[in-house]
Amino acid sequence: MELYEFKAFELSQMLNKKQISSVDLVSSFVNRIKTVDDKLNSFITLCAESALKQAETVDRKRLKGETLSLLAGIPIGIKDNISVKDVRMTCGSKMLENYIAPYDATVVERLKNADSVIIGKMNMDEFAMGSSTQTSYFGACRNPYDISRVAGGSSGGCAAAVSADMIPFALGSDTGGSIRQPSSFCGTVGFKSTYGAVSRYGLTAFASSFDQVGPICKCVKDTAMLFDVIAGCDNRDSTSADKHYGICFANLCDDVRGLKIGVPWELFESISQPDVFTGFKKSLKVFQDLGAQILDITIENTKFALPAYYVISSAEASSNLARFDGVRYGYRADNCTDLNDMYIKSRSQGFGDECKRRIMLGTFVLSAGYYDAYYKKAVSAAKLIADSLNSLFEKVDIIAMPTSPETAFSVGDKLDNPVKMYQSDMFTIFANLAGVPAISVPCGADKIGLPIGLQLMANSFCEQTLLNAAFSFENAFDGIQKPRL
Repeated sequence: MELYEFKAFELSQMLNKKQISSVDLVSSFVNRIKTVDDKLNSFITLCAESALKQAETVDRKRLKGETLSLLAGIPIGIKDNISVKDVRMTCGSKMLENYIAPYDATVVERLKNADSVIIGKMNMDEFAMGSSTQTSYFGACRNPYDISRVAGGSSGGCAAAVSADMIPFALGSDTGGSIRQPSSFCGTVGFKSTYGAVSRYGLTAFASSFDQVGPICKCVKDTAMLFDVIAGCDNRDSTSADKHYGICFANLCDDVRGLKIGVPWELFESISQPDVFTGFKKSLKVFQDLGAQILDITIENTKFALPAYYVISSAEASSNLARFDGVRYGYRADNCTDLNDMYIKSRSQGFGDECKRRIMLGTFVLSAGYYDAYYKKAVSAAKLIADSLNSLFEKVDIIAMPTSPETAFSVGDKLDNPVKMYQSDMFTIFANLAGVPAISVPCGADKIGLPIGLQLMANSFCEQTLLNAAFSFENAFDGIQKPRL
């Protein structure tokens, strides 16, 4: 096996035993990126030179016998809406095409303190608005299993790069499923923790009440290892939870006997692809064989979930993106006649169609005369759905459903039909509306070999239970074939 084919926890063991050096490891991944990424377009910025310098520093520390973290010397990709000091951060948009971040996000600080090596910034839907990474100003990201298909979104660059062995793991962001859905499409593990468990400081805001940073990895072990580093309270983030976390990686347990798994069967009527439903039912059989109990449940008010999510998220996007006006930083249009003309031209030219659509929708639902009719009702609906989920977690430990109603669709599909694109999030948005942790793990493939994802959700701050369930399933499941590039 080549170095880039190993999982992160395996690489950590090899580094600790001094079987390999971090420089060797980073060089292997850089060469892999340069060989493969022209087919996939996963990276917006490759930091090869600085990554090798970081690797040299870690190798010197290791030779001196310093105590290092499990992540030390292992390269990682960062979604391009997370701030890395002195590195370009575009958010996949013309608006920030040449913006250089002046500070590190909290999660990046924690990675650097753990001596992880930042190898590049990953492609994404513009300002994280999309489910296919087709709205990126820098071009669509392709799926490693079939380059004529999308990688999912908005963290498509992260998922595609991990799937294609260009990085061992990555940090993405998840507002309505943007870590889990591309993980489902690309055959990786995508994890969204409890809202507030991981700091949002340094994450460019899309919808602040839903946004989260989380891992995209090759396996559940890597996911737990990365989560242990980035989780924890941060005084710079007012939504950060003041809670102590144990070491999820060390406490992973391959035992789900007696675990109660709830299944909301009424949601599955809208699955358009039979292979997805078949894959999901086979996953439940795996859990049953492991000793888990499968229970039928009903999530109340599910018909309001998708519209509530898009009304609230668009309203928050309208507010958060108001700062991009051509005055302070970002794109500024030329040949403007006055201040209003500069605002209009800068925002019209700097934002893509999907950003404009959501800004307009969000401004509309927040406007006088429509706030009560749309935004206020959406918030009420979201609260009802969250309450329903919270009550269900008094009866079950885990809620299971497919991650996506379909496997990866073709590049170009759904761009002319935003509503169909939004329906890609129909299963993932529940965890964001309720703020509970959720994970997507590969659970099979469709008839043409495209990955299918299984989504598991747990109660707030029950990350260990969730990771243990995913770990048990992963160990019992045969796995899926890796993409060939």
